[in-house]
Amino acid sequence: MLKVGLTGGIAVGKSVVGEMLVALGAHLIQADQISHQLMQPGQPVHQEVVRHFGVGILNPDQTVNRPKLAEAAFSGRIQELNQIVHPAVLEKQKEWMAEIGSRDPQAIAIVEAALLLEAGSAQDFDRLIVVTCRPEQRVQRWAQRMNVDEETARREVTRRMAAQMPDEEKIKAADYVIDNSGSLDETQKHVGRIYAQLKQETKV
Repeated sequence: MLKVGLTGGIAVGKSVVGEMLVALGAHLIQADQISHQLMQPGQPVHQEVVRHFGVGILNPDQTVNRPKLAEAAFSGRIQELNQIVHPAVLEKQKEWMAEIGSRDPQAIAIVEAALLLEAGSAQDFDRLIVVTCRPEQRVQRWAQRMNVDEETARREVTRRMAAQMPDEEKIKAADYVIDNSGSLDETQKHVGRIYAQLKQETKV
């Protein structure tokens, strides 16, 4: 089995690339989805997050209000949040990859995670794919996704990028770089070429 990390900065189109890889036959899990599950009421991570950040981040039904948590974390406490969430997420990722490998020894198992390198988990993967795009596109995509104006999007993208490793550093660590600045068709072709190479590696 080939373990592949899929990463990149905010709003570069990681999920779009992930969907393309799944369509070609890869297995994929999103670190963000795992952290959502771990933050459900009753989970140890939920309890720790509330203990550190207070009940003010909760909705009336005790679920975590993600925007409120982001507001609290990105005001200088992002490391504190990451130290609670990352170890549990990494554990779940490893369990998932082991399960995929036991079912299909020739599988390509992909973990999509924005903070893959920041979490220090690069060594868990055989190959690393980094997705990039032009800075202005990130702002436009975030505005579209969150249904906000471009000025609001620019502030949020800038704030979140400050907590992430710069693209230049991520690219240095990558085995493959996908520039998602062009058309979806161009990205699709690039993804197809990379997938063919990954598939070849599973047969070695």
